[in-house]
Amino acid sequence: MSHVYPKLRKSAQGQDCTLNIVGVCNYNTETTVLAHLPSDMAGMGSKSPDFCACFACSDCHDVIDGRVMNVEAVVHREFYMLRAQVRTLKIWIEEGLIEVKG
Repeated sequence: MSHVYPKLRKSAQGQDCTLNIVGVCNYNTETTVLAHLPSDMAGMGSKSPDFCACFACSDCHDVIDGRVMNVEAVVHREFYMLRAQVRTLKIWIEEGLIEVKG
């Protein structure tokens, strides 16, 4: 089963950053991409599925991926990632990209 969903990836374009790390976020929707978050479905050299992701500006993405060090993000990394994933899922449900049945 493929874990690549082009509509979810494309949905990040122009979105506000859902990571929104204090002192890091650049609030520039032109730099927002779908940032994959760690999960047990990822392995060596492979990313998590597209639904295990969030919208991230270029600066927040760099911090979460470890390309740039930031104390706030290191201390509160799990909080920022979980909050961002929940915010992103909410948007996808509201836009009809993910359907919750029942």
